Amino acid sequence: MQQRTLGMQGLSVSALGYGAMGINLAYGPGDEQEGVAAIQRAHDLGVTFFDTAELYGWGENEKVVGRAVKGFRDEIVIATKFGFTHDFGFDSRPGHIREVVENSLRYLGVDTIDVLYQHRVDPTVPIEDVAGTVKEFIDAGKVKYFGLSEAGPATIRKAHAVQPVSVLQTEYSLFERDVEQLFPTLRELGIGFVAYSPLGRGFLTGAAKPAAEYDESDMRRHDPRWQPGNYEKNLEAVRRLGALASTRGATVSQLALAWLLAQGEDIVPIPGTRSVQRVEENFAAASLQLSAEDLAAIAEILPSGGVGARYAGGMTPTWV
Repeated sequence: MQQRTLGMQGLSVSALGYGAMGINLAYGPGDEQEGVAAIQRAHDLGVTFFDTAELYGWGENEKVVGRAVKGFRDEIVIATKFGFTHDFGFDSRPGHIREVVENSLRYLGVDTIDVLYQHRVDPTVPIEDVAGTVKEFIDAGKVKYFGLSEAGPATIRKAHAVQPVSVLQTEYSLFERDVEQLFPTLRELGIGFVAYSPLGRGFLTGAAKPAAEYDESDMRRHDPRWQPGNYEKNLEAVRRLGALASTRGATVSQLALAWLLAQGEDIVPIPGTRSVQRVEENFAAASLQLSAEDLAAIAEILPSGGVGARYAGGMTPTWV
């Protein structure tokens, strides 16, 4: 698979990465062995970038990733994150960061974390203190690259002045475009971008069903895009995208991922799945080249994204 460079500090990863969150969190009951098989199949297909976080099961997801990649750890880039509390508050105090990093190293079974993200900006802790703490780990050889997630321009600039930021991770897909306003800042500073939820939490797979049909533990029961009124409009957009994809011998998932790859060489989507079959489908998108006509047709179907907010209940991060 083609490699892409994220940032100016030497981070190089496959054009598509793998997001492991869904193995343990947010998408209903999961099977960890299926998750291990999906990760290993992704590696077989050339994926070198694997994303996890403390939040995803409070160490359980990191343990799954660590087990899955043990045989090829030196061939890949592992990213993890700090900054949440168990009640979904924020804690990026330096002492807490140090505690989380040591735990993550142990859970993953590694000596070095390749990419360490602040998972969410903590308004009570100066970002300069956060960046300085991560810099300590980089200087000590326990972390290689610094990343931010869901951060805005001012925060990015302040952090970057203390410890160069290699990558920003934020939701981005055909359904969610707001982050495009941050791209000029990222490109000015030479920071790469990782797109999470690149398939709209599964809506852009063509397998979406009404919210009430998902398990109680599945976030899509409450996702605004799945609610009556929004759901039908989004379903029609996906139907039209699927018809376009079929003219290219592709699936709607592949079309959606290829669209993201076409938005810039500094962008890497990280689709997640527990299905080996879906892994094979998703990562075939790396070889799908979209024409100008394809991109224009997609823009006509979804000129500014899907219908409905990306999080329920005011949980959408505020960028500063």
